[in-house]
Amino acid sequence: MAKLSGIQRLSNELLREILDHIEADPEKSVNIDRRAYLSVESFKPPSPPLPAQAQDVAHFRLACRRFGELGIPHQFTRVTTRFGRHGFRRLTDLAKHDGGKLARHVKKFSYMVPCFYVEGRERITELLQELEDDMVTLDPVHFVRKANDQKEIVRSKEDVRALKKAISAFTSLQHVQILRLQDTLDQDLLDTIRRNQAFATQLVELKWTPACIHSIRTVGEALLEAQSPFTRFSGPQMNPQSAIALKENLSQTFSSLVGKLTCLEIHFDDGFELDQKMKELSPVFRTMFVAASNLQAIHIGFPSRTPLSIGLEEIFHGVRWERLRAFGVQAWRLDADEIIALARRHRRTLRGLRLRDVLLKEGSMWKNVLHMLRGEMELLDWVSLRRIGYSKDFDEMTNGTIEVPDLPEGVSDSDDEDGFPAHLSNGDGDDDNDDDESDNDGEPDDDHGPEANQLALAPDLEVPMPLCNCGQSPYPESPDDWGDYGITVGYRERKIWERWVVGRCPQHSAS
Repeated sequence: MAKLSGIQRLSNELLREILDHIEADPEKSVNIDRRAYLSVESFKPPSPPLPAQAQDVAHFRLACRRFGELGIPHQFTRVTTRFGRHGFRRLTDLAKHDGGKLARHVKKFSYMVPCFYVEGRERITELLQELEDDMVTLDPVHFVRKANDQKEIVRSKEDVRALKKAISAFTSLQHVQILRLQDTLDQDLLDTIRRNQAFATQLVELKWTPACIHSIRTVGEALLEAQSPFTRFSGPQMNPQSAIALKENLSQTFSSLVGKLTCLEIHFDDGFELDQKMKELSPVFRTMFVAASNLQAIHIGFPSRTPLSIGLEEIFHGVRWERLRAFGVQAWRLDADEIIALARRHRRTLRGLRLRDVLLKEGSMWKNVLHMLRGEMELLDWVSLRRIGYSKDFDEMTNGTIEVPDLPEGVSDSDDEDGFPAHLSNGDGDDDNDDDESDNDGEPDDDHGPEANQLALAPDLEVPMPLCNCGQSPYPESPDDWGDYGITVGYRERKIWERWVVGRCPQHSAS
């Protein structure tokens, strides 16, 4: 037997450490017990590895058979496929390569789907010829080919076959994500249509609704047929009609599909007639949440510019999840009693609570919600109150505008602490542009502190929560002395409230 030399003498454990410095540990990429999981792994589009990193891993795997085996998880734990012939060919090749040897390492599958062309309104060549004098330089051949391919894929069910083959081969699949795809050329076309809307929409129209419905239906069918072990689903750009389509098309096995879920993240990006659409979906949500008895983390969100106004229980229907660890809602007008009632149902299991963009209605006070959370929630480790406020103040500030107002100049409100994104699609007008800002107040519990990435879902993952023993409490003991007058909530106040709820001193706590 030839004597090993150089790097080949290193143990597999050490080689995996080396690979981890090139490309992050694949086991951590889909780990639900991280606080930032819902933003990093669910809502943000998957980021491809840097070219140098991908090439380094590929070269490592080519060195010898042993290195090839060790490098597989670093290349194939996460797979992203675009709706299109090239994407489906690659997906099929991956599924059948070496008898599915690579495919069985896939744990997260991201499916990127473009808007669909409306039947009869894909006259792209005619549109661009009309606009030649307006300095429009788009190539009609590209878009005509794309529109024709799209129709043929749907007609021939090429996507259905590829998805079924791949998902059947993904025997370790945990997480499924559906995203809206909009590349630079698509954006240029949409911008051109908007600038010439008077006549352009009569010739060319693209819609997300049919694309969303189709992708939900086809992925759902593939998951069911494969009896996939997946337990997490993310849909950051869902259309309300897609939920109806899923229930109608998969009615007989709908319960078995959602019954596997431990994590569900859905954000609806269509704010038009939102209350009416959600009321129509209320029975669908009831069926889904009753069946989803294994949920540990859930988020339901809506566009920040058009918060939902119907009751919380019209969506959640009084369901109690015995294993729920993290709960979040976004952009909702609620009464304090609604929040309190849902929190009380889960007071013995809930460790994380996000109330992003939640606005209290007339007669409700935030101090009542916070006092209950501090006094009754037995395991609560963290609370996120990003952009909470009062409904009346929100209406006054946004009257005549189309976007939620930005933070005051010089004030940061990083998204890293929350996990759930403030905006989830380029087309919903919900662009706050504050995701890259950070709190630099020097406290360990800020947006980039040591626990910024802890979701604390699993019951056996005890997150230390040291309390301050300085003997000086800057807080009033009575909620009546909070200075909360039911008018507005400032950034400083909500940051202090987040710490107070979990029993920490805002000046001296270490977490």
